[in-house]
Amino acid sequence: MRRFHYLILFVFSFTSPASQAVEIIANPSIKIESLTISRARNIFSMRARNWANDTPIKVYVLDDNNDLHKQFSKQILGVFPYKLRRVWDRNTFSGTGQAPTTVKSEAEMIKVISSTKGAIGYANKGNVNVHVIKIH
Repeated sequence: MRRFHYLILFVFSFTSPASQAVEIIANPSIKIESLTISRARNIFSMRARNWANDTPIKVYVLDDNNDLHKQFSKQILGVFPYKLRRVWDRNTFSGTGQAPTTVKSEAEMIKVISSTKGAIGYANKGNVNVHVIKIH
């Protein structure tokens, strides 16, 4: 009988409100409507440095342990957060690049992206007043 109770708890853990969808957001100066998964990975791994119009890309993320960051990494980029961290650390330590700017909260992320030309980040779906970029 106990196994049944554990199974119910296990199923409900996947349907919690924390599993809300995540979307990529950008400053309104970014005039693109969608990105491929490959392009999004290149941007968030700091390999892509400029938008098509040569505006520098400014990437903002939440702390590695933040649930929204974990969800974004897995759902949108299809990578584990620790793998992103490895890429950022390798770029930083080798002198070939840098890590994205870390913000403290989703609210701060939305605020800084809405006011920074070339900025990109992520937020919970429906919780934004900035430009949303779709993944295709």
